[in-house]
Amino acid sequence: MELEVRHLRALCAIADTGSLHRAARQLGVAQPSLSTQLRRIEQELGGALFVRARTGCRPTPLGRLVLSRARPLVTELRSLVTEARAAAVGGRQLRIGSTASRALAGWLRRLRRHWQEPTLHMDVSANALLRMVADGHLDVAFVHEVEGCPLRVPEALRTRVLIAREPQFVSLPADHPAAARPVVDLADLAHDRWMIDPAVDGEWDAVRRMLREAGIDPPVLHGDYHTAASLVAIGEVVTVCQPTSPSRPDTAVRRIAGDPLGVRLLLAARTDTELEGVYPHLADAYQEVARQAPAYREWLEELVPGA
Repeated sequence: MELEVRHLRALCAIADTGSLHRAARQLGVAQPSLSTQLRRIEQELGGALFVRARTGCRPTPLGRLVLSRARPLVTELRSLVTEARAAAVGGRQLRIGSTASRALAGWLRRLRRHWQEPTLHMDVSANALLRMVADGHLDVAFVHEVEGCPLRVPEALRTRVLIAREPQFVSLPADHPAAARPVVDLADLAHDRWMIDPAVDGEWDAVRRMLREAGIDPPVLHGDYHTAASLVAIGEVVTVCQPTSPSRPDTAVRRIAGDPLGVRLLLAARTDTELEGVYPHLADAYQEVARQAPAYREWLEELVPGA
């Protein structure tokens, strides 16, 4: 077997995540396939590159040597591809659309290194953003699809999934009794006022279904999530939130027992070139904010015990 860049990229992913499972998810491949690929690489290089244990994978001395040479090569190739794709579109300004995400700031920061200052169009409606990409008003759109409420993706668009299922958490006042526990049962929020933004495609239907399946019928207010955040802080409402949302002195972000509500995060563009030119930067930005959110980081680590 001849070593290729994809093999080096796989080794870096295993080292960065410390887990075959998390590395496979990051690379978008099945874990058995990645395990097989790692064995073949080790056979080619003549020794074990990682020590596998219940706590995860860590590089062997040979692994550290290989990684020290592999990382610069992978980084250099990524830069080459990014610069080539930017040159291919004539260095024009990149037009981005997005629904709300904490990864957005880091994504834009990374894109500025390779493009002129990107323009940004925010919208709570993922379907509206997808139409703007299809109509040529935007180049790419980063959107979320609420579970059970499929988006209307125009046939002309190319898409790539960032996260197949991101669980939604709940934001509640810091002094709420349920905030004392890391995981909140919906029954403990049955008598609270909820606030939901009905303008978010599929959100109200999904939350209503979640509450109904939990056997509760709390009062629900409609309003945007910026207003909801302010009302949570003064103890007026609780609301669903992204797992990357930070807890603040007057609010608490907690996991919902059973993870009953999820969204799929995806990137859309008209061409594969536009899609692949910006996707790595988005993936890096998302991983950054995921690591900064303690409750979500713990949830990710619990996906595979000991991984």
